[in-house]
Amino acid sequence: MEQQNQFYFGKEKIGILMFKYAVPCIISLLVGALYNIVDQIFIANADYLGSYGNAANTVVFPLTVIALAIAVMIGDGCCAFVSISLGKKEPEEAGASVGNSIALTIISGIALAIVYLLFSDIIITIFGGRVNNETFLNSKEYFFWIALGIPFYMFGQAMNPIIRADGSPAFAMVSTLCGAFTNIVLDPIFIFGFKWGMMGAAVATVIGQIVTATLALWYLCHTKSVKISKGNFKLCPNIITRTLTLGICSFLSQISLVAAMAAINNMIRRYGAMDIIFSQEQYAQIPMAVVGIVMKFFQIVISIVVGMAAGCIPIVGFNIGAGLNERVKKLFSYLLTAEASVGAVALIIVELFPKQLIAIFGAANESIYYTEFAVKAFRIYLCMMIFACINKAAFIFLQAMGKAAASTMLSMVREIVFGVGFALILPIFFGLDGVLYSMPVSDLLTAFISAAVIISAYRQLSLRVRTV
Repeated sequence: MEQQNQFYFGKEKIGILMFKYAVPCIISLLVGALYNIVDQIFIANADYLGSYGNAANTVVFPLTVIALAIAVMIGDGCCAFVSISLGKKEPEEAGASVGNSIALTIISGIALAIVYLLFSDIIITIFGGRVNNETFLNSKEYFFWIALGIPFYMFGQAMNPIIRADGSPAFAMVSTLCGAFTNIVLDPIFIFGFKWGMMGAAVATVIGQIVTATLALWYLCHTKSVKISKGNFKLCPNIITRTLTLGICSFLSQISLVAAMAAINNMIRRYGAMDIIFSQEQYAQIPMAVVGIVMKFFQIVISIVVGMAAGCIPIVGFNIGAGLNERVKKLFSYLLTAEASVGAVALIIVELFPKQLIAIFGAANESIYYTEFAVKAFRIYLCMMIFACINKAAFIFLQAMGKAAASTMLSMVREIVFGVGFALILPIFFGLDGVLYSMPVSDLLTAFISAAVIISAYRQLSLRVRTV
């Protein structure tokens, strides 16, 4: 298998490699995103839940992202570690990283679930769940069941990139597909058939996550390139540090997104209460529900973007480890072009068809204020989509190259300095609309910084070029 990796990663055409590894990763992430999105679609179209359920889903969503942040830090870091180790012909190091990552994922998953269950009311309040009483009750019900499934969710998400690094992107995709398919089948049964409400949506999600985690566990018993021994599960500080360092950008890009969402949710609650329409009790949940829906569409686009970039991680890692910098430059160029194209298509969709998008999420059952705010939110919040896609690709590619510091800096500037900062400042001047302006302003300013970092990365790759 090592020789096969050498052929594919070191000699196969870049375009073919990118397609082979990026497409399964894109599908895996898209399907993973569908867990929450499918819940929201069914919740929105259940007349006994509606926008209250949508708002509750929006409140809980960042809390699942926290779990995802920890999982991808471990999984993506291990993926990069394994790929670089195989490129350097150090299979023992690769096995040690996988074993430690498995143990670390299990421990952190259980710990996070316990924290969520013990402090659920406080956590829900922090993320804006007190917008009105109905939203809080729905949030609490949904969050309880989601928290129980956190260990399974984290295990499946962390193992997915590790399975790709082992040379099985198709299996990684199928395992996620099976879990999502389970969720899609069970959601309407539990929500419309059994009338379980938010509990039904959450239980369907957790069962799907268990399916994905079970398949991942099966694969780990049948790995190909990486050999795992019992000794690999003993936590080694050196291995953990190197693995988490490579994955820290993935963590920060997700966890900083949580900080931005917390700021946005609370600004929506605060400035919505000052709005003539949304200050009324029966409409108070609409802004939060709508922004959550806009974020879900953005999540679909970003899943494609991150999938393309993350699919390139083992290719980049191997070629960097083997000193094939010219191939890395070519792959970077292909990736940036593809990401910009995805952003352009997404931009056209949100600007021309916002009403059709919102209709998917139960707009027919809501007031005219729901639709009007949703159209405005789509067109403003996502107007710099192209830059958002390019920025995300740059973050992940730099991480795959081993440039954790540059990658982390870019991610932190985008999500914390700009994302949180503008979400807090702009509403002071523009009210509720200021929350919507925070996203495009952040993406535009980050793009200028990303351009400088990308140019620098190209120059460094040109210093030592070794063609195949």
